[in-house]
Amino acid sequence: MVLGLVIGTVVATRKEPELESLKLLLVKACDPAGKPQPGAQPVVAADAVGAGVGEVVLYAAGSSARQTKVTKDRPVDATIMAIVDLVEAEGETRYQKP
Repeated sequence: MVLGLVIGTVVATRKEPELESLKLLLVKACDPAGKPQPGAQPVVAADAVGAGVGEVVLYAAGSSARQTKVTKDRPVDATIMAIVDLVEAEGETRYQKP
């Protein structure tokens, strides 16, 4: 899984029927403090948990992206699987959801 920041939404009015009803979000890999990583390319991720713009999330890519109830057997490359509340590293809070 990758720590990421939701930076936008993706709207597609015409899409493969297997993608209908999926909310698509634009996610950029971020550091433990929730700051986007310089040079990281955004990815389009299916949202399995109800995330929104500005939230720090955990997302999976590749075949792991199809391991949720929402994305099982669907043609997705990345899926948001969790909304992050807190990141603690080496005894320090690096990120806490506002």
